Amino acid sequence: MSDKMINDEALDLVFREARTRNGWEERKITTTLMQAVYDLAKWGPTSANCSPARFVFVASDEGKARLKPHLSPGNADKTMKAPACVIIGYDMAFYEKLPELFPHTDAKSWFAGNDALIAATAFRNGSLQGAYFMIAARALGLDCGPMSGFDNEGVDDEFFKGTTVKSNFLCNIGYGTDEGLHPRAPRLAFNDACEIA
Repeated sequence: MSDKMINDEALDLVFREARTRNGWEERKITTTLMQAVYDLAKWGPTSANCSPARFVFVASDEGKARLKPHLSPGNADKTMKAPACVIIGYDMAFYEKLPELFPHTDAKSWFAGNDALIAATAFRNGSLQGAYFMIAARALGLDCGPMSGFDNEGVDDEFFKGTTVKSNFLCNIGYGTDEGLHPRAPRLAFNDACEIA
């Protein structure tokens, strides 16, 4: 084990005792905290530092009213009650920023004109960044409620129209309650999910 390993309390906060929340306290999240979550999450690795994820913090009543019609019925009420719902998307034109993000070689040329590689890279790395985002949010004292029950095309048309960004998944963030909390579901054991080759 590394001497730099974080302690059990931190591991519990981020993983072992963290739960997907459906109920929320009536506490706002400050813009400063939203920025802090992103500024921590952005350090997670992506291939060629491509960083395709884009985040929309839907925190205002007006923003939630725009989002609500595109949510599945089971996700609407809890999302309206959450302090913020983050639309986690990915930019299909991420490679345009590679001269800045990966300047030591011409990485942009790897992707320009290769639609299949662009799509795979944007989705995979954007998903990774969404996971980093949730870990960062938990590490900074927030609870998360990730979900995929929504109309991607509707959200894209409402929030990303005229851009190259597509929605991936949603994540409610705030200070969770035990409302609607189910018993902790099991996870696969090492031998059921892993092998050493």
